[in-house]
Amino acid sequence: MTELSDLYSDRIMALAAAIPPAGHLAAPDATASAHSKLCGSTISVELAMKGDRVTDYAQTVRACLLGQTSAAIMARNIVGSTDTELREVAEVMRRMLKEGGPPPNGRWADLAALEPVREVKGRHASTLLAFEAVIRALDKIAEARGTAPVTVGG
Repeated sequence: MTELSDLYSDRIMALAAAIPPAGHLAAPDATASAHSKLCGSTISVELAMKGDRVTDYAQTVRACLLGQTSAAIMARNIVGSTDTELREVAEVMRRMLKEGGPPPNGRWADLAALEPVREVKGRHASTLLAFEAVIRALDKIAEARGTAPVTVGG
């Protein structure tokens, strides 16, 4: 059984504390939000892309510590990421929490700090909010461009 100290570890608190201030882009290609009905957390994102790469990102986060942690890691790593990479890391996170899969690696390795959340199903939604919002924004960009959204995993 996961202890609260595992969910709210010093590492998670440090990652969450590094979240950048809320902001807005002058000309985003898409905006999207995600909301957890269970805890009330909400994350809104704005994306700018050139081709399939994110060139700029802003977010407004009103979330619990776990949602803030995911959002902080997202904000630190998203610029330069491709549509496919973002969908893949979102799928790896979903599998980590819901299926006991391995955590993301590479530049997304800090997300492994959230592994203890897998045992607390009521916190999955808030932990995945940043990914949900980003995928919604990517889907909007694909739709506006008249292309099919990238599909990953399943």
